[in-house]
Amino acid sequence: MELLPIRRAILSVTDKRGLPELGTFLHEHGVELISTGGTRKALEAVGLPVTPVSAITGFPEILGGRVKTLHPMIHGGILADKDNPEHMQTLKEKGIGTFDLVCVNLYDFAGAVERKLSLLQAVEEIDIGGPCMIRATAKNYHSMLVLPGVEWYSVAIEEMKEHDMCVTLAFRQAMASRAFEATSRYDALVTSYLRP
Repeated sequence: MELLPIRRAILSVTDKRGLPELGTFLHEHGVELISTGGTRKALEAVGLPVTPVSAITGFPEILGGRVKTLHPMIHGGILADKDNPEHMQTLKEKGIGTFDLVCVNLYDFAGAVERKLSLLQAVEEIDIGGPCMIRATAKNYHSMLVLPGVEWYSVAIEEMKEHDMCVTLAFRQAMASRAFEATSRYDALVTSYLRP
């Protein structure tokens, strides 16, 4: 699809800069906000209505937050090709709603390294669900928009303003490229840190 309407977004960010502005813009334009723990609290703190991810999955966050978004109710809604009738039928049968925008930035592993945490402590700063959501959204850029960092919020807002709360395929492809770049850098940092 050339123009993707933005109606439902999942936000899960470590870096909260720009989050209130992005969340407010989306809410004021009728976008449903779904979020994880800390991000949800930050959005609620500025008066925005937010649906917790656990209300979508029907399952609480577990293992100290290690497992939140790794669930078919989330990834089905991210990976479905909206132009594929079979995908849409499957979602309907399973009661899975689609997403249009995924805004994720990753745990601060670089900061963990700089703080000289023990290996066991640093491992807890390796993000798993975030890269999965970023990569899934980037893979499915024909049907989704990924925002993999704070630096893209204002650009995305301008894109949505210009296209009446839609985003172009070219913009989605550009963001997909930036998303894979972000996860590649992140994986390279973790690889370098763990290598004996």
